[in-house]
Amino acid sequence: MSAEVLFGADEISERVEALAGEIAATKPDVAAPILAGGFVFAADLMRALARQGVSLGCEMLWLRCYDKRAPGEKVQVIAGPTEAVRGKTVLLIDGVLDRGTTIETARALLKAAGARKVITAVAVDKLRAEAVAHADFALFHGVADFVAGYGMDDDGRDRGLPDIVRVR
Repeated sequence: MSAEVLFGADEISERVEALAGEIAATKPDVAAPILAGGFVFAADLMRALARQGVSLGCEMLWLRCYDKRAPGEKVQVIAGPTEAVRGKTVLLIDGVLDRGTTIETARALLKAAGARKVITAVAVDKLRAEAVAHADFALFHGVADFVAGYGMDDDGRDRGLPDIVRVR
């Protein structure tokens, strides 16, 4: 693998703490991390929110949209939300927002399960002009390249890296 560090672990940690302060003001009731790419960011963000006095329940969603390095057109739902989100403000968390199809599918699933409101947070929002959605909150914006690390993978590799890297 040839990868360049875009955002190091220390910078990520600082941004998570700052973002938690912003998100805490929205008063979410439950976190809904998207597996698998959002789980590392979700764990860090949920702990940072708890330090802000916002302790959230957790409702995992398991969706799949990528085929190797290309975002897919169709989102595969492996595990959707339960009634635990009914009437709640849900903080939907993912690793990367590329074209927005995964976030939009997850938002629709949460609303169909009765969520009152859905707030989105991602580690990286690529801010693509053609995206069908953008995140309400993001650690980092406007990265055009394929990224891995910090929970996001490169075809099954590098998910455990502490940094967010550009994959070549």
